[in-house]
Amino acid sequence: MERKVRVRFAPSPTGPLHIGGVRTALYNYLFARQHGGDLIFRIEDTDSGRFVPGAEEYIIESFKWLGIKFDEGVSFGGNKGPYRQSERRDIYRRYVKQLLDEGHAYLAFDTPEELNAKRGEIENFQYDASTRMSMRNSLSMSKEEVDALLASGAQYVVRFKVTPGEDVHVDDIIRGDVTINSSIIDDKVLYKSADDLPTYHLANIVDDHLMEVTHVIRGEEWLPSAPLHVLLYRAFGWADTQPRFAHLPLLLKPVGNGKLSKRDGDKLGFPVFPLEWHDPVSGEVSSGYREKGYLPEAVVNFLALLGWNPGEGHDELMSLDEMVQLFDLSKCSKNGAKFDYVKAAWFNHQYLIRRDDEEWVPAFDKLLKEQGISATARQETEVVRMMKSKVIEYVDGENNKKKRNISFVSDLWPLTEFFFRAPVSFDREDKFVRKSWTESSADEMRRMADVLASVDDFTVEGVKPVVDAWVEQQGIKPWNAWRVCLVGKGQGPDMYELAAFLGKEETLRRMQYAIDTLC
Repeated sequence: MERKVRVRFAPSPTGPLHIGGVRTALYNYLFARQHGGDLIFRIEDTDSGRFVPGAEEYIIESFKWLGIKFDEGVSFGGNKGPYRQSERRDIYRRYVKQLLDEGHAYLAFDTPEELNAKRGEIENFQYDASTRMSMRNSLSMSKEEVDALLASGAQYVVRFKVTPGEDVHVDDIIRGDVTINSSIIDDKVLYKSADDLPTYHLANIVDDHLMEVTHVIRGEEWLPSAPLHVLLYRAFGWADTQPRFAHLPLLLKPVGNGKLSKRDGDKLGFPVFPLEWHDPVSGEVSSGYREKGYLPEAVVNFLALLGWNPGEGHDELMSLDEMVQLFDLSKCSKNGAKFDYVKAAWFNHQYLIRRDDEEWVPAFDKLLKEQGISATARQETEVVRMMKSKVIEYVDGENNKKKRNISFVSDLWPLTEFFFRAPVSFDREDKFVRKSWTESSADEMRRMADVLASVDDFTVEGVKPVVDAWVEQQGIKPWNAWRVCLVGKGQGPDMYELAAFLGKEETLRRMQYAIDTLC
């Protein structure tokens, strides 16, 4: 009978969750949902020396923000726990004993100094069938020597006994048949007596088996360990229930070669973590996608397409449900995916402009308060409506002026300041001001101000027909000069909408100030 699909995401609480880990969790989520399966959240904390306080909570909060939901695991419950590896010591001991009793593993007492000496003696030293008998372990020593060391409390590790000369096949959904000869696999450490905990290799095999994991979807960096894991499944007698592997392509630097790192983000100004991270040891603060103003659905959509493509005829913008329907592990690339942070901002723009104006208000209100400005929700909604589709100018890293669409709510501030603060000076060297304010502008603005002052209904519907008729009768084009008065530069929304927002008193005050200043 075909088993129910069960996958897992198993991060280590050694720091913030890297964006590459988010993508791995996302692919596991999509695969599980598509097949009506379960997604397990497991914490791999067997490396006690690297544990970082707060990291586990940070990881859980990240997935809550992203909308990636787990079915069981740490903080989610389930009947196959504990789901934190440090709480499973008794379970691991039992399986370590099984490997030792059946001759698939052995005790090794080599000290770090002895191992270093051997590495200096043998170039490219590997602890395996060709060297193990020259080391201090239960294969090279008598039972009496081993028992004496154990009685004295000597620390030891348990190593897996790899038989050389065998081709090990890894059936990978993405990469096909990956074959490695066992002679290049060393006798990996599976357990350390020093902290009574297993290493990654043993803990994952045991946990995946007991939690009935059917597919292991993880990053390409774990591919070299897959042949060892295949051998471990065989040693335990679990070959028939061994999960299928799928090793995802690496996330690569935006520029140059190599794996995406925090340094790349710091250099180019984009986050590599989902949420802002405060390092409890160094005090360093690292930026996060949430705090930078990214929408979670934009981040998820962007990450989904880094290494997977749904094929022709499908739009890049996809909801989680649409991704679940289209996702296919076999269509994932074998090659690494360049991390295009500019594309990430594009995705955010696409999702942002599709949001209702009212949904912008909380973030926009926070932005205004940071500038010392208090406005009503109605005013903020009106400003968003007028300005969210505008294009902003910026200067790139090579000091070139460029334009882009609004990608974040924070982009609104330089485009909207004039709604809340009147111009106090005018740059006569500005191209727009210089061309728009001519010798006749002051007189035209005085006469236009008189017309505006006569309008009682200072709405777009009340002002526009009156001013349009006056402009046609006068045969003038006062629009750019009027924009200089109200905005101070060549940007902003429709002038009638702006004037209606400002109100009659403020509109006339700004016009008079410009006339007095620019004359």
